Amino acid sequence: MRITGMGRKGTGLPVLPVFFAGLAAGILVMNIGKSILLENTGLFDEYTLYNMKYMTVDNSALFSYVFRERILKLLALTVLSTTYLGLAVCVGAIAWYGMSAGAFLSALVIRYGIKGVFLAFAAVFPHYFLYVPVFLALLNWCESLYRAIYQRTVNFSEDKAYLPKKLFRLAVILLAATAACFLEAYVNPYIFLGYLKVF
Repeated sequence: MRITGMGRKGTGLPVLPVFFAGLAAGILVMNIGKSILLENTGLFDEYTLYNMKYMTVDNSALFSYVFRERILKLLALTVLSTTYLGLAVCVGAIAWYGMSAGAFLSALVIRYGIKGVFLAFAAVFPHYFLYVPVFLALLNWCESLYRAIYQRTVNFSEDKAYLPKKLFRLAVILLAATAACFLEAYVNPYIFLGYLKVF
């Protein structure tokens, strides 16, 4: 999968290759360093999960935290995409999320086998069904803006509507990200904690 922006034919970010390379790296790192990353820490251990079963979630506080973390990262990617290293930053973000996903899934599988896969799904449902398209849309937005600035794919003096359209699309992306934050804070905790009780 390549995300193609508004530039020339054939341009685009190699999303799937980079993501899966990061995923493989995350799995490899977790398996090589499991004695340090898992056995000598409480990362996802049974004691931690047992205590989580009975915790009470402050949804509004969780939403504030999640919203701040997610939106700031999206805005940081947006700003960095306007720099000369914008495409490199986008590729780095794809690789980082792939590596994080690989390490997360690998850690749960190492600890709990196939049950760990279902636990991982419970941890990211349903908000990641919005986060993924939001991230892909933002990557497309960033790439097209980068190419417009540095590869002159857009004549700003002639296309006066370009920037307003870009800002409107960014607002829509951020609105969708806010909806994903709402799902993460107000819906996922009940799904995840409910699953832990039968885990």
